[in-house]
Amino acid sequence: MSKLAIPRPHAILFDWDNTLVDTWPCITRATNITRKAMGFTPWTADQVRIHVAGSLRDTFPDIYGDRWKEARDIFYNAFSTTHIEMLAALPGAHELLEEASAANLYLAIVSNKTGKYLRAESDHLGWTSFFGCLVGAQDAKKDKPATDPIHLALLQAGIKAGPNVWFVGDASIDIICGKNAHCSTVLLGPNPIDGIQPDMHISDCAALSTLLRSCL
Repeated sequence: MSKLAIPRPHAILFDWDNTLVDTWPCITRATNITRKAMGFTPWTADQVRIHVAGSLRDTFPDIYGDRWKEARDIFYNAFSTTHIEMLAALPGAHELLEEASAANLYLAIVSNKTGKYLRAESDHLGWTSFFGCLVGAQDAKKDKPATDPIHLALLQAGIKAGPNVWFVGDASIDIICGKNAHCSTVLLGPNPIDGIQPDMHISDCAALSTLLRSCL
């Protein structure tokens, strides 16, 4: 164990949305286009954050019932037209990935964003070369908080999930997923979360870079 109470990482798995990139404006826009078309009241940005942490295939049936596939198609149409245009890297994210990659850490993405959109966004930012694998929703048998996408992300590197794998994310679902796989969990963002506690809480990407430099 390191002096920081979690082992030095052999690999780091990152959530995507609002961990490395800011996508809430686009997600909120597409969500409320969908809700309006389906006859539902629009959600505030805070409500969207609460209700869409899970993957679409896990959340839409609960929200839209038997019409969830219709809602899915509306959402994807709205999202696909603007997600690249509205995409923004979070401050310090690029530098964090450069430093972690230069330290020869295995990096991968485990996201509940549909895989094809995840990989298109990574390509657009020029980040794909940083990652050994980018796992999105529906790429594995089950999505977060199930551990299937973690094991898929680590498979080609021959790394087993465990404390030397850090799972970094901004939401409860990320911490639950990481703990389910017995990884070291790092909450990234200025605010705490209710319920399950991460192994570490880091304010932003720059602070995570500093943490990595201190333990590598």
